[in-house]
Amino acid sequence: MAAGAGPQAIDVVLVALGQTPPPSNVTEISLWDTVTHSGPISFAALVLLVIFSVVSWAIIAHKYFFLRRASRESEKFLAAFWDAKRLDQMYQQSEQFSRSPISQVFRSGYIELARLKKRSGDEETLGGGIENVERALRRSQNAEITTLESLTSFLATVGSTAPFIGLFGTVWGIMKAFQDIGRMGSANLATVAPGISEALIATAAGLAAAIPAVIAYNFFLSRIRVLTSEMESFSSDFLNIVKRHFFK
Repeated sequence: MAAGAGPQAIDVVLVALGQTPPPSNVTEISLWDTVTHSGPISFAALVLLVIFSVVSWAIIAHKYFFLRRASRESEKFLAAFWDAKRLDQMYQQSEQFSRSPISQVFRSGYIELARLKKRSGDEETLGGGIENVERALRRSQNAEITTLESLTSFLATVGSTAPFIGLFGTVWGIMKAFQDIGRMGSANLATVAPGISEALIATAAGLAAAIPAVIAYNFFLSRIRVLTSEMESFSSDFLNIVKRHFFK
């Protein structure tokens, strides 16, 4: 017989010789069976990782559309702002750009400016009031940054902790596999394979939860930095306009 003959060829030869081929000891175990038959610790780690993954994907979808709309409305607001002739008209139009962080910064600055103009028309008072406008812009900018960064800390937490949770499940599964070896007194592949497969599933689940979270966190962080830079630039431009026209 050829050296490369496989098990099926051997069975055919045995049947031709009138002999019954030996029963196969290979048992296929599905992924679901491996997960459901894992120990309570490994199963708890898998459930926690699945929850992390589901929540992370929900946050990723929400923040993606939220930041995309914020960027688009900010672009439209800036175009309308530089085309506008009067600040009061732009203030009325800014209600159309409620999702734009730059629009909210402008509204805070304009409200403070209007309050100062109503309170006093004295030049000395207005001259000191520019600091109030600047503080209003900075306060609104910090509030918008906080809103933009909301929920992203969870993605960072999942990205940093999920691999360790998976590693914990892996270590626990390997310990259980060695306990089975010691109890059965056998170290063959049939004894070791189930425990090792359970352990590796925990590692894979940890990586599956962590990798998208880290990628999304870095992507969102870059988008937030762009919006933050645009808010800072707009605040400086708005203050220059206010100083030139209202605080001479």
